Amino acid sequence: MFTSFFYTLKSSGLNISATEWLTLMEALDKGLAHSSFTDFYYLCRTVLVKNEGEYDKLDAAFLEYFKNIKEEKLDMEQIDKWLHNDAKSGKLTNPELYKDTRTKREAVEVHRMFRERLNEQNSEHNGGNYWIGTGGGSEFGKNGRVAGGIQLGNEAGMKTAFAVMGERRYKDFRRDTKLSMRQFQVAFRELRQYSRKLDLPKTELDIDGTIDSTCNQGGYLKLEFEQPRKNTVKLMLLFDSGGSMYPYSELCNQLFQAVNKANHFKDVKTFYFHNCIYAKLYKTPECLSGDWIDTQWAFRNYDKEYKVIIIGDAGMAPEEFLDKNGNYSGPNNGLSGHEWMQLFRSKYPHSIWLNPSYHGDLTKLYWMESERLIKEIVDMYPLTVDGLKRGIKKLMSNQQRS
Repeated sequence: MFTSFFYTLKSSGLNISATEWLTLMEALDKGLAHSSFTDFYYLCRTVLVKNEGEYDKLDAAFLEYFKNIKEEKLDMEQIDKWLHNDAKSGKLTNPELYKDTRTKREAVEVHRMFRERLNEQNSEHNGGNYWIGTGGGSEFGKNGRVAGGIQLGNEAGMKTAFAVMGERRYKDFRRDTKLSMRQFQVAFRELRQYSRKLDLPKTELDIDGTIDSTCNQGGYLKLEFEQPRKNTVKLMLLFDSGGSMYPYSELCNQLFQAVNKANHFKDVKTFYFHNCIYAKLYKTPECLSGDWIDTQWAFRNYDKEYKVIIIGDAGMAPEEFLDKNGNYSGPNNGLSGHEWMQLFRSKYPHSIWLNPSYHGDLTKLYWMESERLIKEIVDMYPLTVDGLKRGIKKLMSNQQRS
């Protein structure tokens, strides 16, 4: 009966194997969802989701597939008034459906009774033994004298599946989305593995080695140390600025800040260009005439060991990229953008291009021709979590593009 739901999950980007899906079906057959939509949601998240980056995909698929299911809601605003509670309306809090003194079956019965009382009750009650109220002997309310039951307090809890999915709390954890500052910083941490180890005593804790040695000793802690590393990575950042890049200015600013806050680089150089690299590299995003350095000067003063990350949408007409007079924003020294890109790539073999509007293989359209041509010169990746990680891995590899 859930076959169409399976395809909805797959279309949302979740990589679900047949074994995982059969495991979910077996769990349902054993009643582990407890005939509760909320429990079914958490069961799916437990069985089908492999990491937090996939949570939002699951939430989006659930909202799409089950959008017509009616959600039972409690009028907690009225209950709050009855209980003289300062908690925000709409939140049933700190539920204690059962403690050690209650069996699971009894807990279900208590929950059913709570719903019945809620439908029947139309006024505030204090000190009684039946209604939802305060200080009484019923199994529902606040500050009562019954151990267990359902307590209403001041902290959020007992959210329905729709409430949890609607929050989309894991939206920023997705790996196929545009990057945030936190994600930039996490990705750049991976550069540490490319730093050179110094010929010094082993004084830096080796986490992986410590875990392995501790496991090999049956759980007895054994600390392992390694030689410290020195930041040896030299990075050059080149940002396309203005025009079609305006919508991505905040994203580029976050990348710039993440790089400058990182401590994984020996040196960082930042320059700007418009549409394509030509004879000048600008010092500021405004790309003002005269506020630049010669690209040839950069070739002479920044050696080929620099790792280069170019950020741009490659959004220009083919004739602008291919014609020697195509650069209308500054000098080109008689060379086309295509020729300048070839020179730049020849000088800096460890270069990648990150594209915030990456089109993948959809490069047969006229306005995507420049993107296709640039991809023939330098490796291009989408400006997403996965794209940045793949780009950095390529950037730091010893394999150079032929």
